[in-house]
Amino acid sequence: MSENILKISGLKVAYGGIKAVKGVDLEVNRGELVTLIGANGAGKTTTLKAITGTLPPCKVEGAISYLGQPLKGASSFRLVQQKLSMVPEGRGVFTRMTIHENLLMGAYTRDDKAGIEADIEKWYAVFPRLKERSAQLAGTLSGGEQQMLAMARALMCHPTLLLLDEPSMGLSPIMVEKIFEVIRDVSAQGITILLVEQNAKLALQAAHRGYVMDSGAVTMTGNAQDMLHDPRVQAAYLGE
Repeated sequence: MSENILKISGLKVAYGGIKAVKGVDLEVNRGELVTLIGANGAGKTTTLKAITGTLPPCKVEGAISYLGQPLKGASSFRLVQQKLSMVPEGRGVFTRMTIHENLLMGAYTRDDKAGIEADIEKWYAVFPRLKERSAQLAGTLSGGEQQMLAMARALMCHPTLLLLDEPSMGLSPIMVEKIFEVIRDVSAQGITILLVEQNAKLALQAAHRGYVMDSGAVTMTGNAQDMLHDPRVQAAYLGE
């Protein structure tokens, strides 16, 4: 039986009278790459922020557990210590720090200096552009370079669960290809991933399982390859 890493039961999020998430059930097992797809405003990012405790003031109901422990009320910085890492929508790099300093921030919960430097070199090998610009301020990088940095930084803590929020947003096609290549490689290394993505085709091609979210509710779930060929998914999200 697969080990449950993340389990969401009956999640509801409301801002005043607006119900952004309406009773979502979702689970991610160890080693899986699970994707949550849907149109803009479907509630995907709100779901991720509910997991990490980074929502603005609102009413949250339901249960979220990580490695069998409830997450409700946990400080977001504690989650990093528990090896739950997130690449937020819009990347969120430390703009006034260098690339190298950003990567060190990703490892702030670790104290194995040699291991940290080895991991920095590992991600520099994956993203050679970051190595070339290691002393450059992160705020001066292109959107694609910032996305590379945000992913490398999130992986510096050796996450048990990696949350990715719209990693392809606003990037050139060639950069999107590179980012998804890295997502597939990270998944192949056994890191468990929950991927929120508007590019449904790429997300389902990379994932083991998928969930479709529409107007705050999960409307479909299943094997990602089956969903890729489902006429309803094709009509709504793949333009086919």
